[in-house]
Amino acid sequence: MLIMTPTLEEKKDAVHDDPVNHPSYYNGHKIEVIDFLEDWQLPFHLANCVKYICRAGRKSRETLILDLEKAAWYLNRYINLLKNEQKAQEGSE
Repeated sequence: MLIMTPTLEEKKDAVHDDPVNHPSYYNGHKIEVIDFLEDWQLPFHLANCVKYICRAGRKSRETLILDLEKAAWYLNRYINLLKNEQKAQEGSE
């Protein structure tokens, strides 16, 4: 079964407040965040950083700081993961 990805024009015609397929806090720009993340093929942690930064304060003004803290959490976790991998690699040489 072939699954077709909607065109940009089809996405623009989509309902702007569809909380599952097109949440309003990710709309309003030329592309949706998910399209950028898929195109760049970012690792999970970095993709979540971008996601939380892009929606910071848009989902709810009250969650601005919380969204930025979540982005920082994912970034710090990824940095620690990379550091641990580097240490393990250096230890095996």
